[in-house]
Amino acid sequence: MDSWIKPHRIVLLLLAVALVAFIATTMHWEWLPEYAGALVAGVWVTILILVSTVIVGFLLAVPLGLFQVTGPKPLALLSKCFCTLIRGTPLLLQLWLIYYGVGSLFPQVPWIRDSFLWPYLREAWPYGVMALALSFAGYEGEVMRGAFAGVPGGELEAARAYGMKPFTLLRRIWLPRAVARALPTLNGEVVLQLKATPLVATITVIDLYAVTSKVRQATYIIYEPLLLLALIYLCLTGILVATFRYFENKSPTRDG
Repeated sequence: MDSWIKPHRIVLLLLAVALVAFIATTMHWEWLPEYAGALVAGVWVTILILVSTVIVGFLLAVPLGLFQVTGPKPLALLSKCFCTLIRGTPLLLQLWLIYYGVGSLFPQVPWIRDSFLWPYLREAWPYGVMALALSFAGYEGEVMRGAFAGVPGGELEAARAYGMKPFTLLRRIWLPRAVARALPTLNGEVVLQLKATPLVATITVIDLYAVTSKVRQATYIIYEPLLLLALIYLCLTGILVATFRYFENKSPTRDG
């Protein structure tokens, strides 16, 4: 394994340190202590939305991909139509249709309005989570379709020859091999999902982006909150990439 310390990385690190030092000493940061608590809360909201939508979306993506490979035909067609619809329409449009469309129907249903779910359904975040999870499922459904189809048939036939039941085969061989093959693409999709989370601010969810918007409106300081926002997203992206890179290295994908 090559050493991490290489000339180009040292140069980039020095440039980054110089840039951070310049920004910290020449720009206006007096607002930061006042809004630090809100920014930390916004970061946690962003992380929570990301984690919940990725988990729910991936759990939906697995059957969406599997149905397209194995059938039956009606489910394969429905899965294909869902993925095509999600991938062919803007996420912001999906978010608004769910929030302003589905969200406006619930108050008109008495049993929903009188149920224990109503205090939650009155909030904006369930609709944001639903929209982002469905969007992730639509994209990852196609990724998992290709991953399931790419698993060598010989491995599956060998498992069947040993008498392995279909669900056991899926759980122990087919799904793990498909996930291992899909990890590089999943890495990129999760990063894109992170960068899509600011859209929930359009339906009044107070995430990290919404907090920085409030800072700009209250202080009339434009660039510093945006630079801090960019830095936080860069750090979160770096953590995601490093995490996926670790699992990619631990999950061999070569066929043999």
